[in-house]
Amino acid sequence: MRFGIVGSGVIGGLHARLIADMTGTAELVAVADNDLERAAELAGKHGCEAVGSAEALYARDDVDAVVICLPSGLHADAAVPALKAGKHVVVEKPIDITLAAADRIIAAERESGKSVTVISQRRFEPTFRAVKSAIDAGELGRLTSGTAEVTLWRPQSYYDSGGWRGTWAMDGGGALMNQGVHVVDLLLGLMGPVESVSAYSGLLAHENIEVEDTVVAAIRFANGALGRVFASTAAYGGASVRVAVHGDAGHAIVDNEVPTSFVVGEENRTQGFPPRMGPEAHRAQLTDFITAAREGRAPEVTSADGRAALSLVLAIYESARTGAPVTPA
Repeated sequence: MRFGIVGSGVIGGLHARLIADMTGTAELVAVADNDLERAAELAGKHGCEAVGSAEALYARDDVDAVVICLPSGLHADAAVPALKAGKHVVVEKPIDITLAAADRIIAAERESGKSVTVISQRRFEPTFRAVKSAIDAGELGRLTSGTAEVTLWRPQSYYDSGGWRGTWAMDGGGALMNQGVHVVDLLLGLMGPVESVSAYSGLLAHENIEVEDTVVAAIRFANGALGRVFASTAAYGGASVRVAVHGDAGHAIVDNEVPTSFVVGEENRTQGFPPRMGPEAHRAQLTDFITAAREGRAPEVTSADGRAALSLVLAIYESARTGAPVTPA
């Protein structure tokens, strides 16, 4: 599959490197950016062309799929015309920052007959797959609780590095929308849909930004289980991504994609997992996307999955603003 990339920042660079290395499976054709000099710099590293706009990229007959690596609030504006131009689309997380924008992508996907995936590479880690398989097989029994935590530190310079960072209009939120959306997606994938949330948020360690750097939410899942989501970029020295699922017959606790406790009945499955994939998980998701498009099936992570994660994030924000429980839309 022949790819183009929209956006030449850090994440665009990651996708460019991964695609360029997928010899025989994928080919990087061009990089698009309104800053043509930046596009040319990234394109030059991988021996492909640079173009000065997404529209120019979409007009090319030698591009089958595009990867959207723009600020979150621009995802739908880039993805919808790509789909209308007949391209398959990979969207970096989150799918966008409003449900209306997410629904525009989903509608364009349906009308075009092309495939869309939203990057959620942690779903491709071996530990997540094993825990998901155990839950689906009923090995953990009735699920009773699920928690997800992202405990990170981002210096003030992180938010100062781009005018769009830390804004509602382009970032769509703070620690939860950008860093926490990964574990929100994992929790939904393991525990199922959410019935209601109650949340608090705050801006506790940064300045000159509009969004939160710390948020916590209590959750009631549709299956009756209870849970919690916590996300922070205000935890100095923090570098932990933790997901835990408990049932009446077993549990799984995973830190940074490594199982620290995975017990099913009397069996301890904690040992023996392959090392975490890291950036290779991105490649695994891209490979699944390519295979799905060729086979005419849905990718493992769909646009609907991206919408569900966004819906829960927005419900948590609404609850934090209003002080009342909220049901995700």
